[in-house]
Amino acid sequence: MPAEWERQAAIWLAWPHQRRDWPGKFATIPLVYAEIIRHITRTQPVKLLVRDARMREQALQLLADVNANLDNLHCHEITTNRVWLRDSGPIFVRRGRRKLALDWKFNAWAKYPDWRLDNRVPERIVDREGLESVQPQHRQRHVVLEGGSIDVNGAGALVTTEECLLDQSVQCRNPGFGREDYEEIFARYLGVDQTIWLSHGIVGDDTHGHVDDITRFVDRQTVVTVVEPNRRDDNHPILKENLKRLRRVQLDGSPLNIIELPMPRPLYFEGTRVPASYANFLICNKVVLVPTFNDSNDRLALGILAGCFPGREVIGIHAVDLVWGFGTLHCMSQQEPF
Repeated sequence: MPAEWERQAAIWLAWPHQRRDWPGKFATIPLVYAEIIRHITRTQPVKLLVRDARMREQALQLLADVNANLDNLHCHEITTNRVWLRDSGPIFVRRGRRKLALDWKFNAWAKYPDWRLDNRVPERIVDREGLESVQPQHRQRHVVLEGGSIDVNGAGALVTTEECLLDQSVQCRNPGFGREDYEEIFARYLGVDQTIWLSHGIVGDDTHGHVDDITRFVDRQTVVTVVEPNRRDDNHPILKENLKRLRRVQLDGSPLNIIELPMPRPLYFEGTRVPASYANFLICNKVVLVPTFNDSNDRLALGILAGCFPGREVIGIHAVDLVWGFGTLHCMSQQEPF
């Protein structure tokens, strides 16, 4: 599996339509999507899923209004339950010069009942694009895996959390699968020979521990990882333990480089804490889009990430409304490598 910073053919997105994902805030969400697509299409293609021809026209009108580069936009009429393509879409890998789309099983994070349309998304993308596809199997079962639960450096290392993949009692994706099962799956399908197991994800993450809210590779030897110095915050002990584990990691005989990234202040809506995190950034060919939260740490996080990607423009995207859907920029997108 190539690293996210490697050359991309496109970014995949799905136009928002599920009002229940943003109760009371849905009206602003298409505008946020339009802003994201405007920035990406300046320099590379976006492949956009739309429910039907009417939604396609609505999206194109709004995107034209914000001056997105429509020459870099390619629409596919594919119906989805939700829009979180990081988890429901295919994961693209390379086998020599061949590009494969991995069609993992998707079951809505082992939490929500409406997932069957999303589970068909990889199959339908493969059909429309004429791609070669592989359906990962283990113990004669179609493996459940979400893109947000893993992050790779493109050179054989992967980071994930025990909370998401090993918990057998809460949102269990693959009952009976343990550490060795997943490491065998990662080796076979993603070319991974070293799995870094962190403990838990952040508070408010309804995926039960996705790693793309906490720790991300920014080059082959370096991760950024979120930290919370406030001892009264529930995230403090979680992120302290993750940092401790990262400090013990060796990659190719050298210590892992670790860059600490702040957290925004806790963000609530209607009494519910949402998973606001700067780690949910999206790396594109020439830009890095970073969620921001009207917080004093916004500028600090943007500066840190600008130092990690000197050849790319780092752009903040206002995500206070977007995160009410329990995900932001990385969760909603999936990169396709060349």
